[in-house]
Amino acid sequence: MDGIIPLYKERGMTSFDCVSRLRRILQTKKIGHSGTLDPAVDGVLPICVGSATKVVDYLMQSGKQYQGELLIGEATTTEDLEGEIIAAQPVTAAIPAERIQEEMDKMTGEITQIPPMYSAVKVKGKRLYEYARAGETVERPVRHVTIERFALLGTDYDDQTKQQRVRFKVDCTKGTYVRTLVVDLAKNLGYPGTMSWLTRLKSGGFTLDQTLSLSDIQDAVATGTIQHYFYPLDYALKDYPAMELSADQWKAVQNGGWLKSDEVKPAGDSIVLKYQQAVKALYHRDHQYYKPTKMFSVK
Repeated sequence: MDGIIPLYKERGMTSFDCVSRLRRILQTKKIGHSGTLDPAVDGVLPICVGSATKVVDYLMQSGKQYQGELLIGEATTTEDLEGEIIAAQPVTAAIPAERIQEEMDKMTGEITQIPPMYSAVKVKGKRLYEYARAGETVERPVRHVTIERFALLGTDYDDQTKQQRVRFKVDCTKGTYVRTLVVDLAKNLGYPGTMSWLTRLKSGGFTLDQTLSLSDIQDAVATGTIQHYFYPLDYALKDYPAMELSADQWKAVQNGGWLKSDEVKPAGDSIVLKYQQAVKALYHRDHQYYKPTKMFSVK
């Protein structure tokens, strides 16, 4: 089995849980995912099977879209409802929607983030959540990410609890911590905040309506139709121009050979090379030649 399956990851499961289940369902060990989702988050999780594991990095480069909700009025250790409450402040009057969107607009573009302690980022060989669970803090690496759009979908103020809920949609680059983004939004509005729920709507070029659940995949395996649901390896490379190789060019590429720039049509900084319609390699331009960036197959 080879290809990409856009999985719907359910809440309560880790991304590794999903991979483990699929290894059993598909009866293959060569499986990887593109972009970890926290257990409390559901949504699109592209899964690469067989030779498609070679394009995981390219799927991860694509933009992501999320929809979720921010609870203004309390903060937790984990920046979501999984953690313990560490701060609370009543919202004495509803924050106007215009004021919220104004702060959202200020947070678009390139921003820096510090990953939360409860995250899977590795520092000195250990994941941050391991330090957090041990009650330790370490210096965390700064990340540079781009928020392409941060939009307000709706807001509700509860006069009884003195809390406000803000529903949002965000388009962002890989590596963005949406938990941290919305907690920072609450801070900018003058209150503690925590993310109450989150769904990933888009990742790796796939949208939520393209996804299959684990039970869907299990049923497709049982009925022998699973191959119909695999997307080809080149789906991850669809934003690159592509060129069909001649037999002589393919012989050179099989051995990692370079191509002269005037041989490559269409020209570009990078190009996908195909032979007999199958993706074989990604090459990049280096002065007068195109050189291998990644080999996907030499057969």
